[in-house]
Amino acid sequence: MAEPDRKEYDSKALAACDGNSGNPACVAVDGVVYDVSASKLWKGGQHMKRHRAGGDLSADIAAAPHGREVLEKVARVGTLKKEAGGEREMPGWLAGLLERVPFLRRHPHPMVVHFPIVFLYSATFFDILYMVTGVKSLEVTAFHCLAGGILFMPPAMLTGWFTWWLNYMARPMAHVTVKMRLSWVLLAIAAAAFVWRFCVPDVMDEAGAGHWVYIAMLLSLAPIVSVIGYYGGELTFPTGKGRS
Repeated sequence: MAEPDRKEYDSKALAACDGNSGNPACVAVDGVVYDVSASKLWKGGQHMKRHRAGGDLSADIAAAPHGREVLEKVARVGTLKKEAGGEREMPGWLAGLLERVPFLRRHPHPMVVHFPIVFLYSATFFDILYMVTGVKSLEVTAFHCLAGGILFMPPAMLTGWFTWWLNYMARPMAHVTVKMRLSWVLLAIAAAAFVWRFCVPDVMDEAGAGHWVYIAMLLSLAPIVSVIGYYGGELTFPTGKGRS
C-alpha cells in the first residue's frame, strides 16, 4: 500500500535515486515520488531495458500498456518539487488531444523515421552495386532513393522534435543534440549530392576529383544514418547509465 508523503525531492535529489551504487530506485509521476526498489521489474534501477529510475516518468507512463494503478503496489515516499525554470506544463488542448488520440504520443516519429533510413541506406547500396557491376539502372535507382530520403527527412526531423518536446519537455539531452546536429549534416550532404547528380547526370562516370567527391558524399550517408539510428535507439532502449 502507498505510504504517506514524507519528503520533498528536487530534480537533483531524485536523480540520485537511480538504483545504482546502493541508492534507492525512485521515479516521479504527476508530482508524486515512488520508491520502486523492491520491485523485480526495476532491477538495477531499469525497467524493461527502457525506463530508468531517478527521473520524472509522467509522460512515459501515459504511453505505457498499463495505467498508474501499478504504482499502488509500491511505496509513496514524497513529492517532486516544482522548480523555477523547470519543465513546462503541457497545454490543456494538447493533453486532451493526446488522450483522445494516443497514437500521436509515441508513434509518428518511429513510423516516419524509417523512410529516410531505408532510402538513404539504399542510395549508398545501389551506388556501390553500380560501381561493382556497371549496370546503369542501379545508379539511377540510387538517385531515386536519394530523392526519397530527402523527401522524408523533414517530416522525420519535425516529428522527432515534437516527440522530444512532448516526452521530455525539450530539456537538453546529449543523445538528442547529437541526433539533431547530425540530421542537419545528413540533409545537407544528401541535398547537395542530389542537386549535383541532377545537374550533372554522368557525375558517377566522369574522371577527375569531382567523381570521387560525389562518391564520398554518397558513401558517407550510411554511416551518418547509422550513428543517428544508434542514438535514437539509446533513447528507446538505453544500454548506458543515462539518457541525458
